[in-house]
Amino acid sequence: MEPAPANPYFDRLDPHIFMKPLADRIPAPTLVVLAGVTVQLGSALAKSVFELAGPLGTVFLRVALSAVLLLVLWRPSGQNVRTHWPLVLAYGGVLALMNTCFYLAIDRIPLGIAVALEFIGPLGLSVIKSRRWLDVVWVTLAALGVLLLAPLQGSGLDPIGLGFAGMAALSWAGYILLAAATGKVIPGLEGLAWGMVFGTLLLLPIGIGAAGTALLDIRLLAIATAVAALSSSTYALELVALRRLPVNVFGVLLSVEPMLAAASGFVVLGEMLTVRSMMAVILISIAAAGAARYGMTVEEVMEP
Repeated sequence: MEPAPANPYFDRLDPHIFMKPLADRIPAPTLVVLAGVTVQLGSALAKSVFELAGPLGTVFLRVALSAVLLLVLWRPSGQNVRTHWPLVLAYGGVLALMNTCFYLAIDRIPLGIAVALEFIGPLGLSVIKSRRWLDVVWVTLAALGVLLLAPLQGSGLDPIGLGFAGMAALSWAGYILLAAATGKVIPGLEGLAWGMVFGTLLLLPIGIGAAGTALLDIRLLAIATAVAALSSSTYALELVALRRLPVNVFGVLLSVEPMLAAASGFVVLGEMLTVRSMMAVILISIAAAGAARYGMTVEEVMEP
């Protein structure tokens, strides 16, 4: 009996691949895209229950349940937090502010537009202090995108919502800097977990004051738990991807999030973007990708 012919595909397979965790078998770029899908799907689901608790009640539940999940799954010690509590408190504060401004923004404007404008924060951070001529291109593209979203007569975009998106962008820039500083002194997800706890405490009176007993609604709690789980999955997927990707490549892949947000807004919420708005989202995404690929790193920005 003749032996079976060799299969070149199986001959090239790593025999240990089937013993690797699933996340390690998925290509790193795919993980980044999956992370973007989870976070934007979570935002769309959160917006779908604004009629129950409003954006302030919903953001409180989102941060609080994320904190609970991180505490249960990560089980962080409090030793490092006691030493660096001012830093972690500031980290939690800017995290709470960023999420609150973002939720107030998507209450008034489409999800895709809010996410695109939020990307102006890290985009600005990556080109600040830079003397590279190419960064002028990214700033110009982003500025054109913002101008296309300006609340001109008949545009249908709420100026207050655009303002909240701008505040979320500034908060995201601050969040990146504080996350980098926290990560240097507190390992793993421990800093994020305690930052979420501090953020929850800051949002507690706001959330209860805005939503009251509506926070106990079963449908709201179920969707908020799903949103928190999706957010936690996002952090995990990004951490795995960052172990296998250069930071600048990771940033380029992350820049597809505005378009993923627009898609999530359409599928989950039925939000339709005008051609003008979609052009703005694409321009800002290109600018974010270019700045991530060729702009300054967070470490370079933080240098004196």
